[in-house]
Amino acid sequence: MAAWIMLAGLAVEALLGWPDALDRRIGHPVRWFGWLVERAECLGNREAWSRSARVAMGGLVILFLVALAALLGLAIQLVLADGWVGFVLMALLASSLIAARSLHDHVADVASAFEGAGIDAARCTLSRIVGRETAELDEAAIARAAIESLAENTSDGVTAPLFWGALLGLPGLFAYKAINTLDSMIGHRNARYEAFGKVAARLDDLANLIPARLTGTLFTFCAGSGRAIKVMSRDARKHRSPNAGWPESAMAGALGIRLSGPRAYGAATSEEPWLNAEAGDPDAADIRRALALYQRVVVAAALLLAALGWAHLL
Repeated sequence: MAAWIMLAGLAVEALLGWPDALDRRIGHPVRWFGWLVERAECLGNREAWSRSARVAMGGLVILFLVALAALLGLAIQLVLADGWVGFVLMALLASSLIAARSLHDHVADVASAFEGAGIDAARCTLSRIVGRETAELDEAAIARAAIESLAENTSDGVTAPLFWGALLGLPGLFAYKAINTLDSMIGHRNARYEAFGKVAARLDDLANLIPARLTGTLFTFCAGSGRAIKVMSRDARKHRSPNAGWPESAMAGALGIRLSGPRAYGAATSEEPWLNAEAGDPDAADIRRALALYQRVVVAAALLLAALGWAHLL
């Protein structure tokens, strides 16, 4: 049942996304949870406390919020367990926590900006989806950033929610999105969050361990490229993230481009190693190629869910 719910949720999100009218009226579930995270962080993250106390308090807050999300998912699943109405409502809930269409559209906006208004518009559009400084980026750097964001977020926004939802139902899906949201909000290496958000960052690494490698495998399979397998196997562990290197290096090998490398975050420069270093830089056209590969990966994920669903019925 869980695999079918996730498949239906993926289909709804891919076709409709999260409607703007609904967003204006009630917001989005991830933003509702984000509000809770902000309140909990303001109450529990005190600068005057020792680092160990902040780590411990952060861990307690994070475990409480993740457990709360999982219990909410379990309660909804139990209430809606029977009949088609329950199935449809659970699929609609699941669709709000999958980002297949929204991820595609955000990255496609960067390609469209390049094609329509030029590099300045592409820089501006890119700044909405990445944390790095974009004002001085050239075409190759913009294309790299957009493709890297697409590759990494295929795991975080699509594969991982589908994986945990199919494995554990709504409790798994809700818990994963809670972990991922906590990491994106407080899992940063800075003075404010490094201690309080430490557990969030480590929990997110753990939750994405399998999905990231599955995503990289799907990229190599859908590309039909032995080169992609070779690059992923060789370069994935070079990335500073224990997970992001898998889909990013697979994408780099599949497209025959290099990704990662040095980048600026405000006044600081991060000296990241290259993935597929021997290849050339991407250009604006490679963003469209990456999106085409991404679409095949989403279809492959849907087919896997269908296979799991049929296997459960046999």
